[in-house]
Amino acid sequence: MKLSGTYTVKKWEETPYDVVEGRMKATRASVEYAFSGDIDGTAKVEYLMFYRCFDDKDPHKADAEYVGITRIIGKLKGKSGSFVITDSGTYGSGMAKSALSIIPGSGTGDLSGIGGSGSYKADQSGCTWELDVSL
Repeated sequence: MKLSGTYTVKKWEETPYDVVEGRMKATRASVEYAFSGDIDGTAKVEYLMFYRCFDDKDPHKADAEYVGITRIIGKLKGKSGSFVITDSGTYGSGMAKSALSIIPGSGTGDLSGIGGSGSYKADQSGCTWELDVSL
């Protein structure tokens, strides 16, 4: 089943843990999202990111790669529960793009047995996601 929707950032706390030559850095971010559309709920994410370049005055000028583990909690087409996805993406030219994969065996409640994959993109105009799932 193909699902889609939007999300908004509710919390973003990012901290560098390594700065390289003053022009590259590695960071960890704890993030919370609100989902709407075919999934109505929230998500908690932990990201590890590596910035090939960054500008402290304008974060939209950064160039980075990241990985994350995301737990989505809520209703998927009326079915309640949660599941966990892996998130692997890039950020450049003001846009984040990610490939998503649901971790097998991570579903709870009505979403036990969920599987699938998808993607998202986010820029200054908004954040959209798509998943192709099986239950």
